[in-house]
Amino acid sequence: MTAVTTIRVLLVEDHAMVRQGLTSILDDASDIEVIAQAGDGESAITLAETHLPDVTLMDISMPGMNGLEATRQIKRENPDVKILVLTMHEGDEYFFKLLNAGAAGYLVKGCSSSELISALRAVQQGDVFLYPTMTKKLLSDYLQRGRGTGDREAVDGLTNREQEILKYIADGHTNQEIADALVLSVATVQTHRANIMAKLGLHNSAELVKYAIRRGFISLDT
Repeated sequence: MTAVTTIRVLLVEDHAMVRQGLTSILDDASDIEVIAQAGDGESAITLAETHLPDVTLMDISMPGMNGLEATRQIKRENPDVKILVLTMHEGDEYFFKLLNAGAAGYLVKGCSSSELISALRAVQQGDVFLYPTMTKKLLSDYLQRGRGTGDREAVDGLTNREQEILKYIADGHTNQEIADALVLSVATVQTHRANIMAKLGLHNSAELVKYAIRRGFISLDT
């Protein structure tokens, strides 16, 4: 029997009652463990350095250092720690800044427990998870920029297989789903993903999705 990999989570939220509620939800998932909790950005950075969690579940509005700056510092000091943002903010003020800071997921408080669990699992696997309303913002923004700048980014540097995998990634499929669809190993898919990002000069999965949108691998109807 294959052992289940436990997703080690650092929970960052300034309200104790919310932390308790989130911990209860996450504890119900057999493959997720909350290994540490922080109530502010400074503590989040320290705990991320100490525990090296798989995923940090990050609030934005907190006393002292906010979640945006904490995300920047955690990603700068520990790039392998993935950040999933869980916030009440649905506006643009923080959304694009957090993606640029390296966040791999963005959920709005009020999402269901199953969405939260799915998001944690997706981010852990190296995928991007965006709340539906935020996906629309991302699509609209980058399609508009693509039309306005006349970018000439070529896909000639990508092999047919890499372009195929890029399309799957842009459609929101996990590495395992892509591997199953193309009859490849997950390791092979991960290698292709790394090669795609290296060829295109991208640094995280969010940038990869943005590129795919601008180059037409995914549309507003997807």
